Amino acid sequence: MLAVAVAGLVVNLVSMKLLSAGSSESLNVKGAYFEVLSDMLGSLGVIIAAAVVMLTGWTLADPIIGAAIGLFIVPRTWILLRQAIHILMEGTPPEVDITLLERKLLDIPGVVAVHDLHVWTITSGIDAMSCHLVVADMGQARATLVGANEAMKSGFGLTHTTMQIEDQSLREAEGELKL
Repeated sequence: MLAVAVAGLVVNLVSMKLLSAGSSESLNVKGAYFEVLSDMLGSLGVIIAAAVVMLTGWTLADPIIGAAIGLFIVPRTWILLRQAIHILMEGTPPEVDITLLERKLLDIPGVVAVHDLHVWTITSGIDAMSCHLVVADMGQARATLVGANEAMKSGFGLTHTTMQIEDQSLREAEGELKL
């Protein structure tokens, strides 16, 4: 059993090294990394428990070490679960400041108002944004849209955007429809 645990420890250490780079970018890779981490801790626990039992005969070392490994894994599992729920609930990415984002959109020449602004995470590393931009001159709609897309990409890393360009009369009509 000890030899299998040592072999498992070596394999898990190699796997952790391979997964460590991508674990910060992808929730799936992070989950795989945590799984390998728990396997590695299990192998390490078996090695330590085997050594304690062989040297002292104290057999309670095995369940105590197993429980400690389980408790060590709980906080990491909670972090992974919290991130998954945030994505499923279409929460705003924590690194996106909505107020600053709205200000950047309002700084675009010709934009007089921004409404229905939403930013959410589709999956790990892919955020989306949608909004309505009210412009002073519909003749500048294309230039406004190009400027807004560039501002979102360069300032916030948002490349998956949907923006509706509208003039004040359309905005007012929308307001009447919502009543």
